[in-house]
Amino acid sequence: MSEQTEPRLEPADGETDRPRAPESTGGLFADMIMALRFFSRLPTGDSPHEVPVLDRMALALPFASLVIGIGPALLLVFGLLLGLPAYFAAVLAVAAMVLATGAMAEDAIADSMDGLFGGGTRERRLEIMKDSRHGTYGVAALCLFILLRVTALGAIGGGNPLAAGGLWLAAGVLGRSAALWLPVMLPAARQTGAGATAGEVGWRSFSVGALFAAILAVVLAGPFAGYLGVLAALALLVAAVVGWTVICRRLVGGQTGDLTGGLTALCEIAALTAFLLFT
Repeated sequence: MSEQTEPRLEPADGETDRPRAPESTGGLFADMIMALRFFSRLPTGDSPHEVPVLDRMALALPFASLVIGIGPALLLVFGLLLGLPAYFAAVLAVAAMVLATGAMAEDAIADSMDGLFGGGTRERRLEIMKDSRHGTYGVAALCLFILLRVTALGAIGGGNPLAAGGLWLAAGVLGRSAALWLPVMLPAARQTGAGATAGEVGWRSFSVGALFAAILAVVLAGPFAGYLGVLAALALLVAAVVGWTVICRRLVGGQTGDLTGGLTALCEIAALTAFLLFT
């Protein structure tokens, strides 16, 4: 994960200690602004920027995800309603999402796959992940992520434009919140980068945020995939999160911003897969 100004958040030279967050003065709204600035490039006004703290963002993240995804989802729905071919509209919508997020998930899944499977030791894996260049595993993962996104949205949108928008919003909300399980369970794998500077996530913050995400998913996806579809999506999310956590613990001994962002991408695809089965 990264802040909106750069694909990867790194502290200044010599800044190795995890920063402590100041007390929030704006409640849930201030936390949502923090989440929008961390997870997207959307304009958020000229209020002072605070140090990003995942524990605070966790509660507001479902609502921030809704704001991040609404533009691309509406572009998809209106493009389909205007008569654009389903897969063409899906490509436009995915391109809009890439712009809105600063390609955060795309960069993270590529870096994660390069690092986890391109290195032979823990140190080498972390070194590869920090490298901005992408190798074979990263390029393959990036292409597959985009293809899976586009084909899922095109397949759903060809039959029901509203379903495509609603289910995509639900998948994005679920994916970002579910990915925060990684910093709940694992310590930072290194002392720099987003995984260390943004801090850990507490059980309470994660649980409340996950509950908000599940409620929003029922509202957004329930009318199109049914309650069974939402339950199937949650089941696949659990499988993806548990599997990814085991891999990260075994291969690098912790979590990084890239690994959490990569899990976001995997969770979105897991949710879309379940919705496809029940739509």
